[in-house]
Amino acid sequence: MKNATIVGAYPCGRPTTASSVEEVNEEFRSMTSSDYYIRGNEYRRQGNWQEALNNYMEAIELDPESPAVEAKKMLDDILSYYNKDMYNP
Repeated sequence: MKNATIVGAYPCGRPTTASSVEEVNEEFRSMTSSDYYIRGNEYRRQGNWQEALNNYMEAIELDPESPAVEAKKMLDDILSYYNKDMYNP
């Protein structure tokens, strides 16, 4: 199985040349705040709000000054929006 590669396992859907699960795990451990922020943006564009929030929080944990702080605030605002007129005809 040394010739096998794991494709699409890298963050953001980029292919990887990792040949084992351990190598893939190492790639994920080496992700930066910027990597998590970009990955969160991609999940947000796909409409996967929970994964976007998870990645933004990882980015913020690594770098509290990350642009993910503002992105998370905006996503929180979107998800907490409530229009009372829609529910009270």
